[in-house]
Amino acid sequence: MSGSLGKADIGALLVWKRLSARTRWAAALMALPDTQVRAITGKAWAAVRDASVPRGLAAQAGRAALVSLPGFHKGDALASAVLTAAAPLRMAVYDSRAQRALGSLGIALTAESGRYGRYMGIIDEILARRQPAEQEWTARDVDVALFLMGGS
Repeated sequence: MSGSLGKADIGALLVWKRLSARTRWAAALMALPDTQVRAITGKAWAAVRDASVPRGLAAQAGRAALVSLPGFHKGDALASAVLTAAAPLRMAVYDSRAQRALGSLGIALTAESGRYGRYMGIIDEILARRQPAEQEWTARDVDVALFLMGGS
């Protein structure tokens, strides 16, 4: 692992998340020098991998580091995929299905600024309630379960 992501890495995540790469922000992102993209994602990478910081705060710092990149100003789906790629055992992917699943469980997650950090705090709470058979679960396992619960 290099400690940062480049444009090709983000492009691969974009395809994985099934987003359209034919948008203004995608063109603006691809126009940036890869060194600039790597410098920004390197800060996000370091933030989410810092085990001395609680997961929710690390997620918040990682998300904040990405905000200057085109396509990362609002919405958390792609940003969460980037942050999860940086720390796959620690971070989790956020999407509308996870949002729906949380709602069906009676867990409120508002869209205000800082949502991804709050989402990771909720993931922490869920992980803290693991049953003995679930002790090996990671944040990513929880997000996959939420994705499946959230339906189409």
